[in-house]
Amino acid sequence: MSASVDMIVEEKSDAGVAKLYRMVTQEHICPFGLKAKDLLERKGFAVEDYLLENREQQDAFKAKHDVKTTPQTFIEGKRIGGYTDLREHFGLEVKDPKAKTYTPIIAIFTMAALMALAVSWLVSGQVFSIRTVELFVAISMCILAVQKLRDLDSFSNGFLGYDLFAQRHVRYAYVYPFIEGGAGVMMIAGGLAGLIAAPFALFVGSIGAWSVFKAVYLDKRDIKCACVGGGSNVPLGFISLTENLGMMAMAIWIFIKAFT
Repeated sequence: MSASVDMIVEEKSDAGVAKLYRMVTQEHICPFGLKAKDLLERKGFAVEDYLLENREQQDAFKAKHDVKTTPQTFIEGKRIGGYTDLREHFGLEVKDPKAKTYTPIIAIFTMAALMALAVSWLVSGQVFSIRTVELFVAISMCILAVQKLRDLDSFSNGFLGYDLFAQRHVRYAYVYPFIEGGAGVMMIAGGLAGLIAAPFALFVGSIGAWSVFKAVYLDKRDIKCACVGGGSNVPLGFISLTENLGMMAMAIWIFIKAFT
């Protein structure tokens, strides 16, 4: 049921019925209101859906119930609160936006692996080969570069916190994503292009690996990694070290193939 409210109606609610008050205007539909409605319906509640369609209705509702935000849910006459409060009410996980997580880097490497398998199958008819591994490293480099280039200033701020070369040459923090992405593209192309890219990948990978190793394992610093962009909560550590070692290994492998 959907309803438009001009006045705030009574709070009492029957068992199995939830009242939801959420913002829906011509300019904005609250995403948390939609999520709260979906969650209530999935939990088997009949939702009385009250839409706060203008500023006057929103201000009146907030003043009536002494709340600062919407949506707000009422179950059996009791105010549960917003979407996060509703999840807690049902015993569901509530993510801490400041918590450390490896989810971004896992998502990137997983997608890069799937893309490498797909390209390998398309080009050679083989799902897995040495070329698949090469493609995985190169595609990972490209995706990671895109993440950094989304907000170059934010990335550089995080990168300068631990990269030893960037601390001596600040502009390197702005150039790094272009080197990483360019080398990745050239390695996907292979052949002479890959050979040209190899020294650059070896250079940035070696500096990056040493910088991460020193910051994490020697200096014992607990800081965020800028590898997936400056706004992430990925901790600097083993995965960051692996990224750089992967670039180094790829570059060395290209040299071995070219000169043996």
